[in-house]
Amino acid sequence: MNTPAPLAWIVDDDRAVRVVLAAALREAGFATREFSSAEQVIAALAEPAPTVMFSDVRMAGASGLKLLERVAALPKPFAVIVMSAFTDVATTASAYRLGALDYLAKPFDLDQAVAAAQRALAQHESAPAVTAVTAEPEPALLGSSAPMRELFRAIGQVAASGLGVLICGETGTGKELVARALHRESARAARPFIALNTGAIPAELLESELFGHEAGAFTGATRRHPGRFEQAAGGTLFLDEIGDMPLALQTRLLRVLAAGEFYRVGGRELLRADVRVVAATHQDLDAKVARGEFRADLLHRLDVVRLELPPLRARREDVPQLAAHFLAIACAQAGVAPRQFAPAALAVLREHDWPGNVRQLENLCRRLAVLSSARTITVADLPAALKPAPAGGVASDAPWQSLLRDWARVELEAGNETLHARARAAFEQVLFDAALEAHHGHRQHAAKALGLGRNTLTRKLGSSRKKPPRHPRGGR
Repeated sequence: MNTPAPLAWIVDDDRAVRVVLAAALREAGFATREFSSAEQVIAALAEPAPTVMFSDVRMAGASGLKLLERVAALPKPFAVIVMSAFTDVATTASAYRLGALDYLAKPFDLDQAVAAAQRALAQHESAPAVTAVTAEPEPALLGSSAPMRELFRAIGQVAASGLGVLICGETGTGKELVARALHRESARAARPFIALNTGAIPAELLESELFGHEAGAFTGATRRHPGRFEQAAGGTLFLDEIGDMPLALQTRLLRVLAAGEFYRVGGRELLRADVRVVAATHQDLDAKVARGEFRADLLHRLDVVRLELPPLRARREDVPQLAAHFLAIACAQAGVAPRQFAPAALAVLREHDWPGNVRQLENLCRRLAVLSSARTITVADLPAALKPAPAGGVASDAPWQSLLRDWARVELEAGNETLHARARAAFEQVLFDAALEAHHGHRQHAAKALGLGRNTLTRKLGSSRKKPPRHPRGGR
């Protein structure tokens, strides 16, 4: 007796996606059934269940997450793989917490989709049903690049686990935003999120900030002060720049993480530390351990799960989206008319290395929102440090490529034609004039510098142009 082929349901209001994905799955040995809306699937839930379901998130009518919630509530839920062109932390995390087996960011590779279906074939009966927690996405934690999709996936998988997380990344990459996303998508979301930059507080005060103190514990302690562990009770305590914590305090923090109990400074009452600790650093803690500057046992306690944040230069394709987002917010906050970046300006921003990462880009947008007089921000409006230098190494106020893009965009929007011929003639004239000027009117030398023959240069200059003046020591 032949075993029936595993069944895959495909839910997407885009027929092209359904057709292409169904063909790939059938070639891999799956039987397929297509749906154009979540409502059609809900009506079919009483029928024999599939092995796996691929579902888009944003569709007319009920969303893919609502559909996933219905599937998760079934007595025997089947595996669901979510598809979306809109990747953000809240959606990704909600999908995983509702039991999604995988999350495919459109456009995805068909081999990737088939591999996900084959994983579902092996484990679709184990997908758990969990309760959704509605949360707004973190506005500044944006991006659709591959590194950010992996980060969103990791947040979705780790948030509900309650495990300790160590967030690593350069300054300005958004480590606190990730910590807030982990808290918001966890079971502790209704409780406080408390952040403490351990590197910004003097060592002699840090212990009191963490654990609190009793009245009279030290000079100036006139009343009882609850520490951050107490303030975060039931929630999440985010310890930023954990690598700067003094060794003596590392020892006390380790005891709290190990035993879950602590005393206030100068106190005798044993307090319970019911918090999830998420730590962050821009330093290499493994190297600090090797140098004896950080406790290895504390690192092991903090580093149950490690999330690496990519620098902005490693996800340049996200720069236009981030820049537009920050500029819109900055204009609203400054009370000025909305502004936008010209394509050439966005191209310059995308190619910049951003040593200050996302924070540097955000601050730039705030500055431009206030200082730019026009609705469209061009390359000329950008700080000189961001503009690419020409071949000679001298900074340029407006790179010629960027000016050419701006000119072409304006001409095209105006419906003008013959752009190529006009631009080529103007380009060659400027180039020839510069070469002749650099070589004091000596055509042979100018032609050689341009990689042309003298006759070619003479022909291109044309008989209508004035002959350049002869240099006393050179020929024509």
